[in-house]
Amino acid sequence: MPVTIKRKDIRFDPDPKRVIARYFLPGGAERAVTLIHRIIKLSDKDVQETLNQVLRKFCNRHRNITRIFERNFEQLNEDIEKFLLSTSTENSNRWLAIQNMLDKMNTHSGEACINRKLLIGSYFTMEYSIECSAFFNPSIVEDPDQSNLMEKGQKRIIVSFRGTGEGHISSIVFRGGIIDKDNNLTFESVGRLLEKPDIIKRHQYNKSTFLKKIEQMHTRKTMSGKEYESYLEIVHKTEQTIMEPLKDKFTYGDLQASIAEAMKRPDITKAARSVIDSINWLADSHYEITFSMDTSISERVIFPISYSESNGIEDARFVRFEDDDGNIIYYATYTAYNGHTVLPKLLSTKDFLHFKVMPLNGQYAQNKGMALFPRKLKGKYAMLSRHDGINSYVMYSDKINLWQNAKRIKITPQPWEFVQMGNSGSPIEIKDVGWLALTHGVGPMRQYFISAVLLDLNDPTKVLGHLKEPLLIPNEKEREGYVPNVVYSCGFILHNNELIIPYGMADYATSFACVPLDELLDELRKRG
Repeated sequence: MPVTIKRKDIRFDPDPKRVIARYFLPGGAERAVTLIHRIIKLSDKDVQETLNQVLRKFCNRHRNITRIFERNFEQLNEDIEKFLLSTSTENSNRWLAIQNMLDKMNTHSGEACINRKLLIGSYFTMEYSIECSAFFNPSIVEDPDQSNLMEKGQKRIIVSFRGTGEGHISSIVFRGGIIDKDNNLTFESVGRLLEKPDIIKRHQYNKSTFLKKIEQMHTRKTMSGKEYESYLEIVHKTEQTIMEPLKDKFTYGDLQASIAEAMKRPDITKAARSVIDSINWLADSHYEITFSMDTSISERVIFPISYSESNGIEDARFVRFEDDDGNIIYYATYTAYNGHTVLPKLLSTKDFLHFKVMPLNGQYAQNKGMALFPRKLKGKYAMLSRHDGINSYVMYSDKINLWQNAKRIKITPQPWEFVQMGNSGSPIEIKDVGWLALTHGVGPMRQYFISAVLLDLNDPTKVLGHLKEPLLIPNEKEREGYVPNVVYSCGFILHNNELIIPYGMADYATSFACVPLDELLDELRKRG
């Protein structure tokens, strides 16, 4: 008998009005030089008038727009330093002249100089609509702040989404709400202004771990034997040049200094530059971000920051994790994509204001769809994964960012799971019963379905129950969209004896459904 599904009359659709101000480099290095020259030649009066026009049009659309212009002016300075290292000798004098001009601006505090810096920053800034194309693939956790609730049985929640904008670049966005005793959901009004966080790069790297991850990144199975050997020779030579001067423990600044020295070498090749890009990519994958305390949860946007994320941040699976000592921390696995390579990453926070980001390492930290268990199992971290892109696995580790083993879950796929099977977020623990995990399966006509499995509490590779019919099937209202015939979730919670499942529809919009826990468990036990 099918399990009861109660769909909520709630829908989150893409909203083109939700914009951030992001860094913009128009047309590459040479056009940047021309543009800066033109701004520098303007009179102080023209600078003031042009800047005033920009501020009038945009100051009400962004929080502290002048600070954004300052940041982007600083980013431009960093980019010019990189251009100087990579440009030919004949162009270097021109670049040096530009850099000297910008350096003088940085050392002067007069109003005219400040205005010129802000105007330059505005030319290297653009608005980006983060949710205009799709708003989907949600996960849900209870809010760390459960104070001042008005009624018994209420719970404050945070829902994360994958917002997608122009060029299919995805970011992580949030909404805050409350579930009442009857599992009705209400959401806070959406904040008017969006905020990107301050970025901190102060991570300390371990050289041996860093080198192992680079090696994993450069496994090119599609290359022929001789081609691959030649490629690896370039990789190892470039690694040695960059890494040999560094200590066993090094900082981001240490690495950048070594890269800068390597880039000065006259014999550096295009292939070596590509390897250096990948080293930078890995280094940029470690960072911390902090949002202002005066932002609401819906105003915080985790937009792609590092090169590894340049084509988007996908499918964050948030989980409330309780450590052995009782401390609570929220983790989210997500996928970073730069247009060529997928890099699984881990986000952590205690308050949804300050986040730490790091890549997931190890032989089995590959592919999409990793979901952390909400506590350790037998003293080890545990993770659901689909590292081969097809089947579901459980991984264990002493370190939360290093995954070196995987054991396949013994699930016999149903016809609607023949193409592939993965998880729909972190499992929840049903005391004295098992781990309840929602899954997604792909069947004929590339239809996506949401289902459920019950796993053993002590050994979650053992299946205690597996639905023989999908739990959630896209209906006629849900099947049309960017990717037809898809329902997909990145996480769910249990409240008042019902599962609260947020789910994406056709990779376009998001809705919610409730499932009675007892009814679902009864059906799973029949199918053990």
